[in-house]
Amino acid sequence: MPCLCRGKLKLLAVSATFMALLTWLYLWVGKLENGRSLLLSPCPLDQSEPRYLERDLLESRVREMEEENQQLRLQLSQSQVAAVQGQDGSYGNAQWVASADTGPEDGENTAEERSTQKGNHTTCARRPMVEKCELIHVACVCAGHNASRDVVTLVKSILFHRRNPLHFHFITDAVAHQILSSLFQSWMVPSVQVSFYDAEELKSEVAWIPNKHYSGIYGLMKLPLTKALPSDLTKVIVLDTDITFATDIAELWAIFRKFTDKQVIGLVENQSDWYLGNLWKNHKPWPALGRGFNTGVILLLLERLRRIGWEQMWRLTAERELMSMLSTSLADQDIFNAFIKQNPVLVHQLPCFWNVQLSDHTRSEQCYTEVSDLKVIHWNSPKKLRVKNKHVEFFRNLYLTFLEYDGNLLRRELFGCPSQPSADSLRVQSALEDLDEDDQCYDFRRERITVHRLHLYFLQYEYVPTDESVDITLVAQLSMDRLQMLEAICNHWEGPISLALYMSDAEAQQFLRYAQASDVLKHRKNIGYHIVYKEGQFYPVNLLRNIALRQANTPYVFLTDVDFLPMYDLYDYLRKSIVQLDLAHTKKALVVPAFETLRYRLSFPKSKAELLSMLDMGTLYTFRYHVWTKGHAPTNYAKWRTATTAYKVEWEADFEPYVVVRRDCPEYDQRFVGFGWNKVSHIMELDAQEYDFVVLPNAFMIHMPHAPSFDISKFRSSSSYRHCLTTLKEEFHQDLSRKYGAAALKYLTAERNI
Repeated sequence: MPCLCRGKLKLLAVSATFMALLTWLYLWVGKLENGRSLLLSPCPLDQSEPRYLERDLLESRVREMEEENQQLRLQLSQSQVAAVQGQDGSYGNAQWVASADTGPEDGENTAEERSTQKGNHTTCARRPMVEKCELIHVACVCAGHNASRDVVTLVKSILFHRRNPLHFHFITDAVAHQILSSLFQSWMVPSVQVSFYDAEELKSEVAWIPNKHYSGIYGLMKLPLTKALPSDLTKVIVLDTDITFATDIAELWAIFRKFTDKQVIGLVENQSDWYLGNLWKNHKPWPALGRGFNTGVILLLLERLRRIGWEQMWRLTAERELMSMLSTSLADQDIFNAFIKQNPVLVHQLPCFWNVQLSDHTRSEQCYTEVSDLKVIHWNSPKKLRVKNKHVEFFRNLYLTFLEYDGNLLRRELFGCPSQPSADSLRVQSALEDLDEDDQCYDFRRERITVHRLHLYFLQYEYVPTDESVDITLVAQLSMDRLQMLEAICNHWEGPISLALYMSDAEAQQFLRYAQASDVLKHRKNIGYHIVYKEGQFYPVNLLRNIALRQANTPYVFLTDVDFLPMYDLYDYLRKSIVQLDLAHTKKALVVPAFETLRYRLSFPKSKAELLSMLDMGTLYTFRYHVWTKGHAPTNYAKWRTATTAYKVEWEADFEPYVVVRRDCPEYDQRFVGFGWNKVSHIMELDAQEYDFVVLPNAFMIHMPHAPSFDISKFRSSSSYRHCLTTLKEEFHQDLSRKYGAAALKYLTAERNI
């Protein structure tokens, strides 16, 4: 080993001498060409003139010699450390803090930056890492509810740092496609394009490969990306869903420029000992070059891959190795590594800070010395945030920052990069221009056209239809202050539920933790939780109701509020009533009588007889009898007390019962936000469409007490709020008259007679 070190020292000395000679020659030629010192004019005025071409070549060669010299020093120092510690080196020239790829775009200062630090300032402009407004393509495989949540955090971290237009390519199953398509459509981020590819169409390409990895068949779908992605797409960054960016993704995109003419794949070395085969006795990993490579972050030159016949090459590799390995343990990563082992010239090794792997027992801590060194964090352990790492708290906080970051703030235009607005953006912009900002009710009108970000099916959802075609979904909406009602409702209603939750990004994460910790909620898979992210100053109650209504997967819906507890067994009772009253072939709205208690602790009645007893004792009351009698008076509670069969009631002004209807019923009018007329207007439209209101004799629901909402407080305290509500009511009447003609005049007459 000492002889080896002395040999490298001699080589270093020769290289340094050669570099000095080249530098002298460069300066001498420059003086002859320009007739003046290059030090007085470091920046050429016109790089296109022929006299600068030779000089540019010399400059390029000097920079190359400097980089080679640095690498030689680094290798020499590492070999000296290895000689002292008696450690074996890893594959190739892999460096942990300063990789062979280190350059202006990944951490090392350029020559002009170094001269600036020494006080020799320069006015030379640096060539940008990526051209301004250059479109960056990112691909990701995403399947299921949990992965869809992870993708949102990944996208947030990319959008936060980015300065370039982006095009996301998602290979998804049906669930992820529904979630992500609605999310991006409602997010409306400028200069972001999204394309979806059906993972179902790719399954046949990889289904023949046995895979033990928890990602299942979707963990193999990076292999056929050359086939899945558009044929005119030449290069793409491929990411796992459990990635967090700590820098501009353009820096990673710029590394494509460093690929040699033979390299087609860019990867970071694996930071665990998995492929070394020494983790346990008889551990036999797939073949790999040295420590192998991790496929959480991949740079793919698609054009070259297609040219060399990638589709056939990876298949042949997989078939050959499966004869002895029988199955993959790390999904596509095993096959990528086996391929690279046979074709090492095709891989471009990325610095390890482009994929800091936070699984247990990795060497990830050697990838960074400062926070600024971090580029990409990869939570590639099944433990995710519970992984063992000396700096895991820092990484966790960075991840939580993006997890809870307000996505609305990422709807920013890229300065100097005009983008073609979507049809939805144009529609919203046109509607905003039509509004009069001097209108006293401007804020109400603006709320109606506000597009809220929407994350459907935030948690796992598995609805299995019943044999009969009479299933019914409880539909409701809520905000964070009503979260405590969910467990009680689940105990009273065993059928499917569709809920729209109005929350901030941070509150959505609190809800997630609450639901995952709840013994009641975590076992219920037939509840669809749909997050509508906060924006604006009003509670968009009817927007929330419509979103929950649209996501109901049953033929019938029970339209209620989250403050109510349905009677026990109401789900079964309603299904029987639907059949008996022939809702499938008639326009009926089944009314569930509403009651209320002022007690936070209530012994819930188990039957109608028990409820009537509590009503007589003053423990229960008919709903809002003391503040808003008209809202439920047409239900005719006196008749209900003795009724044994369903009975029809007529619509009256301000009637707002809770009803069971077919799912194809009219939606709620979204002009009504906050408090006032949000249900009244809906019942009015049901009547205009000639629905019959039929009261169920043995059904009931009880409203539980809670603090007044912020919106009702504004209604009570603000005269302008009440004025605008009156204005909106008048406009609703006018729209109803235009829609239903003379039949709608009765609503205007009834309103005037109040």
